[in-house]
Amino acid sequence: MKKGKVILILGGARSGKSSFALKTASERLSPEGKGKKALIATLNPLDRETKERVRRHKKERDKGWKTFEEGLEIAPLIRELKKDYDLILVDCLTLWLSNLMLGNKDVEKETEKLVRSFKRGGSDVILVSNEVGMGIVPESPLGRSFRDSAGKLNQMVAALADEVYLVTAGIPLKIKGVYE
Repeated sequence: MKKGKVILILGGARSGKSSFALKTASERLSPEGKGKKALIATLNPLDRETKERVRRHKKERDKGWKTFEEGLEIAPLIRELKKDYDLILVDCLTLWLSNLMLGNKDVEKETEKLVRSFKRGGSDVILVSNEVGMGIVPESPLGRSFRDSAGKLNQMVAALADEVYLVTAGIPLKIKGVYE
């Protein structure tokens, strides 16, 4: 079984990383964007504003996407989806991390399970994550812990990723991978 590619797309809030991830996903499948594609959405829409965000993101996707809403157990879901899908898009790792931390889960253990899930199967996996280490130092201990955990998570995923992009102001910059 061939190993699928792992692609990490980093950026700040509203940087255009999710739109770039969708475009990248379509290009990976075929020039026409055909193939079985799954989206793992990690946001738990609890209020009007987050529900509106979900609605806008759904509008951006074509009808070929099958969406799975999962805020915690994404590693086993990725392993299961690899059996049937050509491409899996996870949007986003930092929301997943937030869910883990607020749920008092073992972040290191869950991160290791996530990383192991990429190594099995032939599906390409595209992961979207916020780059939170470029801003001010958070005031609260929880904020600093989140920033530190997000940095470690992004480093672990970037280390094994075949390609890594940084998106700023809607412009992607490839920072790891074969340059074509």
